Amino acid sequence: MSYNKMYAQSIDAKEEFWREQANALSWYKKPKTILGNDEYGYPQWFQDGKLNVSYLCIDKHIEDGYGDQNAIIYDSPVTNTKTFITFNKLHEEVSKLAGGLQALGLSKGDTVIIYMPMIPQALYAMLACARLGVIHSVVFGGFAPHELAIRIDDCKPKAIITASNGIEIEKIIPYKPFVDEAISTAQSKPEHVIVFDRQLGVPIPHKPYDVDYTDLVSKSVSIEPVPVESNHPLYILYTSGTTGKPKGIIRDTGGYATALKFSMKHVYGVESGEVYWAASDVGWVVGHSYIVYGPLLNRNTTIIFEGKPIKTPDASTFWRVISEHKVAVMFTAPTAIRAIKKEDPSGSFIEKYDLSTLKYQFLAGERCDVATLNWAEQHLKVPVIDHWWQTESGWPMVANMVGVELLPVKPGSASFPVCGYDIQILNENGVQVPADVEGFVAVKLPLPPGCLLNLWGNPERFKAGYLSRFPGYYFSGDGGYVDEDGYVFITGRVDDIINVAGHRLSTAEMEEIVSSHNDVAECAVFGVHCDLKGQKPLALVVLKSETSSGHDAITKEIIAEVRHEIGAVASLKDVLVVQRLPKTRSGKILRKLLRHISDDLEYNVPSTIDDITIISEIEQVYKQNQIGIHKNIINHE
Repeated sequence: MSYNKMYAQSIDAKEEFWREQANALSWYKKPKTILGNDEYGYPQWFQDGKLNVSYLCIDKHIEDGYGDQNAIIYDSPVTNTKTFITFNKLHEEVSKLAGGLQALGLSKGDTVIIYMPMIPQALYAMLACARLGVIHSVVFGGFAPHELAIRIDDCKPKAIITASNGIEIEKIIPYKPFVDEAISTAQSKPEHVIVFDRQLGVPIPHKPYDVDYTDLVSKSVSIEPVPVESNHPLYILYTSGTTGKPKGIIRDTGGYATALKFSMKHVYGVESGEVYWAASDVGWVVGHSYIVYGPLLNRNTTIIFEGKPIKTPDASTFWRVISEHKVAVMFTAPTAIRAIKKEDPSGSFIEKYDLSTLKYQFLAGERCDVATLNWAEQHLKVPVIDHWWQTESGWPMVANMVGVELLPVKPGSASFPVCGYDIQILNENGVQVPADVEGFVAVKLPLPPGCLLNLWGNPERFKAGYLSRFPGYYFSGDGGYVDEDGYVFITGRVDDIINVAGHRLSTAEMEEIVSSHNDVAECAVFGVHCDLKGQKPLALVVLKSETSSGHDAITKEIIAEVRHEIGAVASLKDVLVVQRLPKTRSGKILRKLLRHISDDLEYNVPSTIDDITIISEIEQVYKQNQIGIHKNIINHE
C-alpha cells in the first residue's frame, strides 16, 4: 500500500483504521468503543478495552516461543560492561521486582518516581510498575535535586526507585544524595526509596526509608500482570512549561501500545526479531517509546547504551555498537551526529566497521541542518531520515514512513504527516494558510492513539496550553510551513521553550533563577542558535547600580546556580552583562528581537520600542563576546 493511500485511510476512516491496528495486540478484553470522549469532552481511544503492557512486552513473546531471544543488550563503555538479557531473564527480573513493589504496599493507581542511569534496572523498574498498573514517572538523572523535588510534589510518589550513581564519561554522579536532598525539600514524602547499588564503590548515605533493591528482589515472588483499562495512565513524563513549572504529560496504555506497535513497522521499518537502537535516555520520551516500550512490544532486541557519541572512548563508539550488535535501525539526535562529525570530519572511523546490517538512520530531537544530514548520508550510505514529534505526542508526527514507502528526502524537512495526524498550518486567526506560508503547526482533533491524555492534576492547564488557542485543534507550540509538494518544515518554538540537544527546557525557569541573584536588577534568557546542540540558552543581565562584585564573578555565580537548580542539562554557559534591555513602551522585553540579532536574522525594530539606541548597545556587547556575525538588516517601523 502506498503512503498516500494509507494516510488517507487513517484520516477519512480513522476508527476502522485504528481498530485494525489495535487488533495487532493481545488484549485481555478487546475494545468495542474505538473512539470516545473523556469527562472533559476530549477524544480518547479504546476506552472499554483491557490489557497490560508488561505482558505484551515480555510474557507474550515467551508464550510465542521466543524466550531465549535477547530482549536487551546492555552496552556500557563507561564501565566496560556488556550484558545480554533474554526475554526469559527479563521476565524473571521484572516479575520479581513487581512482587517486591507489591510487598511494599504498591498497587494499581499508585505513583512511583524512577531516577536512574542507563542501566537494565531502569527498564526493569518501568516494566515492573506497568505490570502492577502502578504509574511511573521517570526523571532524567541529569536533573538537580530542586527539579526532582518539584516532580515529587506534583505526582506524590509512594516510592522512588534509584541507583547508587550514574557515570558521565569518567565523572561519578551520586544519585542517592540527590534523592535525599530532594525529599528533604519536597512537601510530599515518599514511603520508600529503593536503591540499586551498582557496586562501584560509591558511598550510599542511609535513611530510614531506604530499601535495598537487590535484597527486595531476592526475597520476593513473581507476580502475574494486572489487567488495566486502556485509558489507565501508564506513566507521567514531565516536560518544560512556559511558566517554569514542568507539565506532567499523562500517557494512556492501550492507545500508546497500539501506536508504538504500528510505528515500529510502518515508520521505522523494523521487523520483529531485529536489533533496534535508540541512543537516548530513559528520562526522555524517546527512551520511553523507543528504548523500552516500542521495541519490546514489537519483539525487537533493544540496546541500553551507557555512554556518549564521543569520548567513550572516541567518536567511533556508535559505529562499533552498530557493527558488533548487528543493529538494523538506529535513532539518535542530530546533536550526536554533529559531535561525531566535529571529531571525525572525514568519517574515517565509520570505514573501520561493518555497518551492513544498518537499514535506516533516524534523527530527531531538534531540527537537522542540511550539512549534518548530507554528511550522515554520505558516510553511512543508508537513508537518513529526519522526523519530528514531541513529548506530548509520544510517537512520530511527521516522518518519512519507510516501512510503508520510502519517499524522496528533502533536506530541512521532516517529510510528511504520519498516519493519524491531520497536520495543518494556521494563521493567527486559526485559518489554514497556503503552501510555503509559515504559520502555527496544529493538528486537527482527534489526535491519533498514543498521544497525551491530559496533564497530571491540571486539566485546565492542559486545555489552556494545547486546545484553547485554536478550538478543534491541538496546538503544537511550533511554527512551520508545508511546501507545494506536501513536505512539512518545522521552524522552531513560538514560545519560550528551547531545544538543547533534543532536551526541551524552559527559559522562563532559567530566567527566574537568574533574576533571583542579589546583583541582578533584570534579565532576559532566550534560546540562540548553536551549531552543535541546535539551540543554547543566552542570558542578558542588567546589574544593580550598587553592586560591588566584578562581572566575571557574578556571571560565574549565575551559571553555577542555574546548574545547581536545574542541572547540567540546562547548558547555560553564556551570561552577558548589558546596560539596558530593549522593551516596548509598556515594559515588555523584546526577547524575539534579541534572539534574531544573535542569530544573524533580519529583524524589524518595532515602533513601540522605548529607545532605538539600545539596539546598537546590545549589538556591541554581542560583537565583543563573539555572539553572531551581525550582518542584519535593520528596518525601523
